[in-house]
Amino acid sequence: MAKWLLRSMTELSSRKWISRITGRFAQSHASRRFIPRFAKTYGISIEEAEKRLDEYSTLNEFFTRRLKPGVRTIDTAAAALVSPVDALITGIGPIEAGTIINVKGQNYTIEELLNRSPRMENYKNGYYMVLYLSPTDYHRIHTPVDGTIVEREHVPGKVYPVNDFGLRHMPRVLSRNERLITYIRHQTGETAVVKVGAMNVSSIKYVEPQHDKVSKGQELAYFEFGSTVVLLTEDDTFVPRNDLMTGKKVRMGEKLGTIMDS
Repeated sequence: MAKWLLRSMTELSSRKWISRITGRFAQSHASRRFIPRFAKTYGISIEEAEKRLDEYSTLNEFFTRRLKPGVRTIDTAAAALVSPVDALITGIGPIEAGTIINVKGQNYTIEELLNRSPRMENYKNGYYMVLYLSPTDYHRIHTPVDGTIVEREHVPGKVYPVNDFGLRHMPRVLSRNERLITYIRHQTGETAVVKVGAMNVSSIKYVEPQHDKVSKGQELAYFEFGSTVVLLTEDDTFVPRNDLMTGKKVRMGEKLGTIMDS
């Protein structure tokens, strides 16, 4: 009964207009006074932020803050694929015949996640990582490889929560929510960075100006409030670190594995 009620409430609160109202408040000057409380409640490492708390004019500006130069180390090895975000791994493993298996008890197809893109054929036996950003985390998304952006796609959708409850109890949230998909061609293949919107996320935005030629660690996009990135690699192009697993925290720029030679 409790699960049914929570699920029903979540269905009702997943409407875009609720997210728009939340987003408008977070972008208003009135939200500024909530910044210290927000930072304290979520245990945010304010010493890493680019500016002092009193220099942010809105809650949204603080939430989408940049970090001080040098507080994240980018693995610069040519074959290293790095984490695009600070996040918790909530799903990881090989893609099996086009299916992502058992993300919090649910399966997803590459076809639905990538919105039936013709590119999906190259990922059907690749590798996936689901990276969840909590409100505590830094919310800018960076490029995981050196390469060239070959396609960007915006997929309209819902704004269901992508936290533990959402992933377990809401049907296929990763492929029903709004998504911004970036395909990046690297030295031996391609990787897809799937940015998944969530409840109270008014938008997912690319960093401007946009560039097609990108370097590892370069700013790519950012979330307004918490969300998830699904990182996909093509068939036979990637070997993950052997210590990565569900429940492990990773930081932006940290090596996740090795891009294979062609």
